[in-house]
Amino acid sequence: MLLSIASPSYHWIDTPQALDAACENMAGADVIALDTEFFRENSFYPVPALIQFACDETAYLIDPLTTDCTPAFKALLESGPIKLLHASSEDLDVFKRWADVLPTPLIDTQVAQGFLSENPGMGYQKLVEFWTGETLPKEETRSDWLERPLSEAQCCYAALDVIYLLNVWAQQEAKLHALGRLRWVEQECQAILNQAQVGSSDQWFARQRQLWRLTPRQIEAYRRMTTWREGETRQRNLPRNWLVSDKVLFAIAEAMPKNRFELAKVEGVKPPLVKKEGDTLLALVKQAHDCPDDALPAAWPDPARPPFKPLFKALKKAITAQANALGVAPEMLMRRRDIEQLVMQSLAHEPLTMPVGWRGECLNPSLNDVLQEYVLQEHVLQEKSK
Repeated sequence: MLLSIASPSYHWIDTPQALDAACENMAGADVIALDTEFFRENSFYPVPALIQFACDETAYLIDPLTTDCTPAFKALLESGPIKLLHASSEDLDVFKRWADVLPTPLIDTQVAQGFLSENPGMGYQKLVEFWTGETLPKEETRSDWLERPLSEAQCCYAALDVIYLLNVWAQQEAKLHALGRLRWVEQECQAILNQAQVGSSDQWFARQRQLWRLTPRQIEAYRRMTTWREGETRQRNLPRNWLVSDKVLFAIAEAMPKNRFELAKVEGVKPPLVKKEGDTLLALVKQAHDCPDDALPAAWPDPARPPFKPLFKALKKAITAQANALGVAPEMLMRRRDIEQLVMQSLAHEPLTMPVGWRGECLNPSLNDVLQEYVLQEHVLQEKSK
């Protein structure tokens, strides 16, 4: 592919007719590269500023400020050729809002790279340099993409974001096929689409790293408050921290205040929060106070102490050994919070959420060995204590 970093070829699209004409040019394409530029400083949902796509050495730049998604482009997005995106999570939010569909089938080149190296979070510029040796410009990374007209430098930057993606994927795909890992990437990208379609759940509270400091009733208060915030930030279209931060909600859960005076004394709680949201927060805390014992979440054990720590370390060691054998980062096989969930389930003698798909194929034999060894050791200790 002969490309010019200085002056890539692109077409500016600011009418539905021009967008439909571009879609006609995509007929017969096997792969289409996509990207977006957006603004998200003061809103929960991203504000689309630019939509880019390409199937060859010419990029198309859609101005979403003047052009809605047309039926032809929507049809192109939701079926047909493979859609390439790099680090796709926020881009998927943009397409879901602007086009009301998700790009399907999806290949995320950042995910693909995670199966080919020990750097699962490789950025786009480094990815291009890794596969092509070219150094893309970075000057426009933090441009104001909502300004009009966009500069020539901005348009060239945006065009290169999709044109080089095609080149990168052609090489990634060949290597993935040779390693027998193409199916793994496809499964992982489908899981990303599935999660994007469903959206966030009420399990935001489980991301908190300090849950072990809370009692089950405090955890329930924190869970209820984070769930409330998720709904409110969507309805009001506000960033989470603009409403109330995780740190403040955690402090409220620790304090379990019963009235506005006690709420106002919680560290980080400002008078405007008490005035606007105080009654709601207090009501959620009271609900946790009144929650029956058998409906409360399990206590979270201290991750730095037994029995949590040794089992976590044993599982992590098994995962790391398998990752080293595959030449990938351990987090590609299993994220920390998923390991912690498995430990919690094992300690509580609950059904285990074992990895599925390609992860299950790679990990479950060694994970089962570790878990069975833990059960055996626990049995021995119980016998000795009799």
